[in-house]
Amino acid sequence: MANPLNLPIVAEPTVPSMLPPNRPARAADVRTALRLTYITLVWMTIEGIASILLGVLSQSILLEAFGIDSVIELFSALLLLWRLRVETGGKADEAQIERVERRASRLAGYALYVLALYVLASSVFGLLAHHVTDTHQSAWGILIGVVAAVGMPLLAKYKLKVAAADRLNSPALRADAMEAFTCGYLSIVLIVGLAATRLFGWWWLDSVAALFLIPLLMKEGREAIRGECGCCKCEGERGH
Repeated sequence: MANPLNLPIVAEPTVPSMLPPNRPARAADVRTALRLTYITLVWMTIEGIASILLGVLSQSILLEAFGIDSVIELFSALLLLWRLRVETGGKADEAQIERVERRASRLAGYALYVLALYVLASSVFGLLAHHVTDTHQSAWGILIGVVAAVGMPLLAKYKLKVAAADRLNSPALRADAMEAFTCGYLSIVLIVGLAATRLFGWWWLDSVAALFLIPLLMKEGREAIRGECGCCKCEGERGH
């Protein structure tokens, strides 16, 4: 457009976008995120059913809590699947995608609070009732914990790569990755608690070990409700 008065031209301010300009590459990342989500759904379904069933049979509060945590992660994965489907549908704009992410993150956070309350109530009941874990059944629980301790950190690592700012830039996927890291930590607590009960007969350690999960669950729930991923990078960004 001509400028006969030679007036200075001021560029219009641009609104930063959460979507990288390379749409084909982003579409590939979304497909990768979907595959990781489907893996999580299958994994958490099997892990949750097995852990809860074995926990009931062995009267292990720690194993039951681990199974219910798997159900919570299954719920989180379903929320993430919903969020990804919103984008792959091609009808949602950036504002809609961000609203879905915030809503999914809050729901996952409240679910973690429910899990923390369950662990507290079950542990107190176990200590008061002096229940004894069936060590034969708990051996299978240890195996479940070993599989989760190896696999969940790897799954979380791939999720964090896809969720990075230069790829999907998805807070929802980062939060889901932290759920996987949490599961890896819980699996270590599960292994230690069940092994000590099996080897030394420390019936009380099962309930006591479960209590140590509560601060972590509360922290993860609080960060999810606030829309934070809890990683070092995000902590640094909030400090600026």
